[in-house]
Amino acid sequence: MSIYSIFTQGDGISRFVAILLLAMSVASWVVILWKAWLLQRATGDVARSTAAFWQSPSVDDAQARVAGFDREALVLPLIAASYLPADGTLATAGDKSQQLTRLLRDALHKVLDKLQFGQVLLATVGSTAPFVGLLGTVWGIYHALISISGAGQISIDKVAGPVGEALIMTAAGLAVAIPAVLAYNIYGRRIGRIEADLEGFARDLRELLLHAR
Repeated sequence: MSIYSIFTQGDGISRFVAILLLAMSVASWVVILWKAWLLQRATGDVARSTAAFWQSPSVDDAQARVAGFDREALVLPLIAASYLPADGTLATAGDKSQQLTRLLRDALHKVLDKLQFGQVLLATVGSTAPFVGLLGTVWGIYHALISISGAGQISIDKVAGPVGEALIMTAAGLAVAIPAVLAYNIYGRRIGRIEADLEGFARDLRELLLHAR
């Protein structure tokens, strides 16, 4: 009994459920592996970049120095946002404090969007894969019972095989969902720590520039 046998012997809906679970598994594992690499780099980049920034003699020098450490471009957008626009647009409305707050907030949101990318997919797979597998199970059991009743004579041997194959779909749904849920929770905590570091740096940068100007 396997998903392969369900795929080869099942009808269109059973095959669709099997293909959907396979696609969800592949997509979630691609995101899991990519985000593991991204967040590992991001954690080190933020620590090294902020240290290099505060060891620099000026903001201009810091931007060039940080560029060598900020491989994922998480800190550089915040530094670039600290250069206030000189034109007469609404971006220059308000005092310097308001302008800096607005520019740093927008830059921080763009950085966090990059870190959060893929989290929605993991959450969606983790929450829907068990139900997709359950749908395959219910549909498989239904067709198994129909075929058994059409055979006339019913025995435990004839029931156990088809029903057992259908139950594999539930196990497959859980096998797809569990890694996605675990990755979502683990990465969520790591992103939260990076976000706290970036927010702290943005706040310190804002205070530095306000006092310097």
